[in-house]
Amino acid sequence: MKNLLEGVEEILLMGPGPSCVPPEVYAALSRKTIGHLDPYFLEIMEEVKMMLRNIMNTRNEVTIPLSGTGSAGMEACFVNLVEPGDRVLILINGVFGQRMREVATRLGASVDFLEFTWGTPVIPKEVAQKLRDTSYRIVAVVHAETSTGVLNPVAEIGTLMKGKDAIYLVDTVTSLGGSEVRMDDWNIDALYSGTQKCLSCPPGLAPLSFSEKAMAKLNGRKTKVPNWYLDLSLIYNYWGKNRVYHHTAPVNMLYGLYQALYLILQEGPEKVFARHRESHEVLVEGLEGMGLKMLVDAPYRLPMLNTVFSPQGIDELAVRKRLRSEFKIEIGGGLGPLAGKVWRIGLMGHTARKENVARFLAALKTTLGK
Repeated sequence: MKNLLEGVEEILLMGPGPSCVPPEVYAALSRKTIGHLDPYFLEIMEEVKMMLRNIMNTRNEVTIPLSGTGSAGMEACFVNLVEPGDRVLILINGVFGQRMREVATRLGASVDFLEFTWGTPVIPKEVAQKLRDTSYRIVAVVHAETSTGVLNPVAEIGTLMKGKDAIYLVDTVTSLGGSEVRMDDWNIDALYSGTQKCLSCPPGLAPLSFSEKAMAKLNGRKTKVPNWYLDLSLIYNYWGKNRVYHHTAPVNMLYGLYQALYLILQEGPEKVFARHRESHEVLVEGLEGMGLKMLVDAPYRLPMLNTVFSPQGIDELAVRKRLRSEFKIEIGGGLGPLAGKVWRIGLMGHTARKENVARFLAALKTTLGK
């Protein structure tokens, strides 16, 4: 019987995720498995919580990695905070805002939404008007919209949320670890992310943080959390002081996250953010030098996810396939109304290096016959 794992190639991951993984993280994943209630593992858990608070810029006690991908983080925030009939406002300018709306609707929320053109940011003035007209229990937005490459004005929206009863819920799946996230300063009450993007860890964990205000909403529910596995009041009994068994934690994945967070803090978050920005600038200069046009205007572009129009008359899928087969480079295609029209080029975490940009630009130039 053939072992298919022997055929796994080393690919330069420059799509919308996952990103490249540092060798130190691979080494951490291969360390000996110990029990999820082992005293030494409990020490590792505490350090993971501390490092997450540092990178999120929060003092929230309830700051943990959930077992599951970033989508599990999204689901967890909504199932813990939404009760049937709650008024929820979703700010949408891409796929993941749409997904928030879908999740909230399935939970029986009364969902309003503001929708903005894909490739453009959420407009705070329109949000302010909506907040003046209606009282909401939750307001939710995606910080870094992976489907378009737009950085939304989460801090500005947070200013609008100050002093309001509504819970401010933010998706940082693509931004955390690649650009500044200041949870407390931006008045964010519930935040979730994923490990496979700018944290440079394989997919499988969803860092999450709840403020005291969010926990009060959870603890004051009139109905039980409808999802047992993602019930944060149960999960935190394991991650908190009580250490009550809930489910078997993915021990080796948590080793990997520990090491990935350690590397970010060792390099220094500001240096990590600068590396993302500088790699992005080199990439955009190279793409525009080939006559290619970016989807997003410069002030609103994500450094870690770059969306560029494919040229007229070019089969964008064929280009991606050749990059993968001949040059061992992965990039992503468009989603929704952008399908077949754009490429999504990731510069996330360990991938965000100028040498990777140079390799990609050379490969794309050859593929396009420039």
